[in-house]
Amino acid sequence: MTGGAGITHLRLRGDPYEVGRQHGAALAGPLRGFVDDSLCRLDLLLDEQVTMSGLEPVLSAFDKVITAELPRLADEITGLADGIGIHRDQALLLQLRREILGYRKIPARGDCTTYARAGSHPVLAQTVDLNGDLDDQISVLDVRLTGSPRGVLVLSFAGLLGYLGVNSDGLAVGLNLVLGGDWKPGVPPYLAIRHVLDSAATVDEAVECLRGLPLASSRSFMLCDADKAVWVEALDGGFRCFEAQQAEHTNHFLHPEFEPFDEINVFARNSSRRRLEACRAGLAGMAPAAGVEEHFALLSVPPIRVVATGDIRYERTVAAAVALPRSGRLYIRPGDPAVSATREFTFADPDCRPDGSPRAGGPS
Repeated sequence: MTGGAGITHLRLRGDPYEVGRQHGAALAGPLRGFVDDSLCRLDLLLDEQVTMSGLEPVLSAFDKVITAELPRLADEITGLADGIGIHRDQALLLQLRREILGYRKIPARGDCTTYARAGSHPVLAQTVDLNGDLDDQISVLDVRLTGSPRGVLVLSFAGLLGYLGVNSDGLAVGLNLVLGGDWKPGVPPYLAIRHVLDSAATVDEAVECLRGLPLASSRSFMLCDADKAVWVEALDGGFRCFEAQQAEHTNHFLHPEFEPFDEINVFARNSSRRRLEACRAGLAGMAPAAGVEEHFALLSVPPIRVVATGDIRYERTVAAAVALPRSGRLYIRPGDPAVSATREFTFADPDCRPDGSPRAGGPS
C-alpha cells in the first residue's frame, strides 16, 4: 500500500472463505496496524474507551444475525480474520465500526453527498465523508465468487467487505448515513450493500434484497441501473423509496413519513441541506452525457466536498467515487478529490462486462 491517500487494488477469486483469506493476507500488515491503532481508532472517536472483552456480547449478537442472514459473508469474515492473522471478533469489528460508534454527539460537518442518473448514460456518484482519517485505508475489491454469475467492484475502507460499488450486471449502489430509530444487532448496511451487489442484477431486485434484511441501523441507499435511479431510506425495519431518472440524497430523511423521526443534530442538518441544494444546482447545469471528470468536478467543490479541520473526530471527504453501471467501471479519487488524481477500475475477467463486450485484448 502506498502512503497517504493511496488505493490498493485486490483481485479476489474463490469461495467466500478463500476470498476473505486473500483479502486479509494482502492487507495483513496495514489491517493489523489498524486494529492495534486505538482499537480500530474507535477510542479516538468515542467519549469512553472500549475493549474487545467489553464488546464481546455486542459482537456475538451481531454475529448471530449475520451468520443466519448472510452465511456466505460470515464465511468471508472468517477468511478475512485468518488471512490477517487476528481473532474473528476483530475482523467482525472491522465490519461494525459505524454501528459501534452509533449516533454522533459531536456536531457533524458532512457524511456523504450522493446522486444517480438513469437513462442512456447511467451514473452513480458520491463523496465519502468519514471521520477517523480513513483515507490511509482505501482498497478496491474485484470479487468473483466461485459459481457466481456476476463480478463485483467494491470500494472498501479498513477491511470492510462492502461499502459502495458496481456489479457486472450493470447495478451500482451508494449510500448515505441518516440517523433515526433504534440501532440494534442486525445486518450492518455495508454488508447489506455487498450482499445486494452479489445477488441483484437490477434496481428492482436490489430493493427486494434490502427489504428482506433485518438492518442494524438507519441508512439511505442509492441504487442505479440503466432504467431507473432509486433511493431507499431504511428506518426501524421500514423502507421508503423514491424513484426517478435522477435522484439525490444527503444526510437527512427526505420521505415525509420518515422526516418526523430524524435525529440528525441541527448543525449536521444545515450542512446536509446545503449540500443537497448545491448538488441539485450543479446537476441542473450538467448534461446527461457528462463525463467522469465533470462529475468529479461537482464532487470536489464546497460545500459538497467537506474539507479537513485536523480533528480526527470530524467527518471530512476521504474519497469520491463515480460508477458507470452500463460499462462496469468504478472511478475513485482517494483523499481530497480536489487535489487527487482519478483512478479507473474495471472487471479483470473478459466475461464481466455489463454490455457483453470483450475487454481490450480479450476474446472477441
